[in-house]
Amino acid sequence: MNIAIVKYNAGNVYSVVNALKRLGVDPLLTDDAVALRKADKVLFPGQGEAKGAMEYLHQRHLDEVICSLTQPVLGICIGQQLLCKHSEEGDTDCLGVFDVTVRRFQPNNHSEKVPAMGWNKLTDLKTSLMNHIVREDESAPYVYFVHSYYVPLCPYTIATANYILPYSAALNKDNFYTTQFHPEKSGDVGERILKNFIEL
Repeated sequence: MNIAIVKYNAGNVYSVVNALKRLGVDPLLTDDAVALRKADKVLFPGQGEAKGAMEYLHQRHLDEVICSLTQPVLGICIGQQLLCKHSEEGDTDCLGVFDVTVRRFQPNNHSEKVPAMGWNKLTDLKTSLMNHIVREDESAPYVYFVHSYYVPLCPYTIATANYILPYSAALNKDNFYTTQFHPEKSGDVGERILKNFIEL
């Protein structure tokens, strides 16, 4: 299995590399267009800021490469947000795979902290990316989030989380899948989601 991870100026990429290695996969971390197109699967992870990340992608024509990929692609955290049409963060035009705008959380009171950090449950699960993550007692799976911006609920939503308001915890359109949460930091549930992606 040839799995590539998009190399760009976003943090937290190596935790995804290590998570895949725990699953027996040795991924290629690369910004080479040929290598990305040849990969069986591509991951587009990271933490960071939308405007700077998009500038980096534009400069290296990685925006065109990512949008042209036909194999399964998994965007994680900022990867999910960059695959959307626009972000309120820096008023940034993004890749546009998902025709939706990324919004900033607007707290209603002092207890609603931004960024949203910590474990939150997933509901309304769809597609095989979310297979086998509900426990035997049918309790909702919990995953780990760190984010100030969110994707509203939309036709692409395949998992929902709720913080201040319900929002898209994961998206799917054609060969593109995303998670706002960090599967690499989400214990057994996150590991299962990464395994599901590998097995797509």
